[in-house]
Amino acid sequence: MEAWIWIAAVVVLALLVVARNVRVVQQSQAYVVERLGAFNVVWNVGVHLKWPFVERVASRVSLKEQVLDYPPQPVITKDNVTMQIDTVVYFQITDPKLYTYGVEQPMVAMETLTATTLRNIIGDLELDQTLTSRDAINTRMRAILDEATDPWGIKVNRVELKNILPPQDIQSSMEKQMKAERDRRQAILQAEGTKKSAILIAEGERESAVLRADAEKQAAILRAEAEQQAAILRADGEAQAILAVQKALADSLALLNEAAPNDQVIKLKALETMQKVADGKATKVIIPSEIQGLAGLAAGLVETAKQ
Repeated sequence: MEAWIWIAAVVVLALLVVARNVRVVQQSQAYVVERLGAFNVVWNVGVHLKWPFVERVASRVSLKEQVLDYPPQPVITKDNVTMQIDTVVYFQITDPKLYTYGVEQPMVAMETLTATTLRNIIGDLELDQTLTSRDAINTRMRAILDEATDPWGIKVNRVELKNILPPQDIQSSMEKQMKAERDRRQAILQAEGTKKSAILIAEGERESAVLRADAEKQAAILRAEAEQQAAILRADGEAQAILAVQKALADSLALLNEAAPNDQVIKLKALETMQKVADGKATKVIIPSEIQGLAGLAAGLVETAKQ
């Protein structure tokens, strides 16, 4: 009976030992395993069995991308301006073995390396270059940190300057400078607007003057054409009137010739004509001698008719 108890105890103990030495590696993790104090293997995702009392898990490493947000660091520029800059580093462990055995306290080493690299880069730049060259600074820092941390099994993906805080007096001067620059730009924009407005007004007046001149020219042409047409019509009317008078005179002469008038009729017509002439404004009327007798005869006939 006691033998069975000892056997059961041994079996339970063995199961406990096996259970304690079974490891399940999660996704995006890696275990660095040592055997008798020396590096043996890196366990990736899956189920693994560790030899008891011989092997041990030296470190558990996360393979996810990690972020280190460092507090502001005092940095001096090339023109001796002290400013506070805080940095954010995005990195990923690519070799768990090198990360475990490459450097003591990798995160502290990363922070120190980032601070010294930042001071070296900013020390070669002036204040204005530092404020306007963030992308260049980020690129240089990433390249330097990635090369320096490669023996540690760390891949630096990105480096960002989170905040750049110059001294208070420098900030006040920069704000005044920016305000002056905005005022200057506003004045330039107003001047350009006034200039464009004056140009548009002048162009509008010129176009209006050209249109008025064209309108006056067209009106003068139309008036001249109208006067020309009126003169032509008047001339045509006068010509028609003259032709009508001449035609009437020709018809009267023709009728007179057809009637074969005698001398007495002709003299009577001449007398009528002289009467019309006497009705005018002439002060002197010369009567031919041929029709003086006829005038006397006509006067006698008129007197006889009255008696």
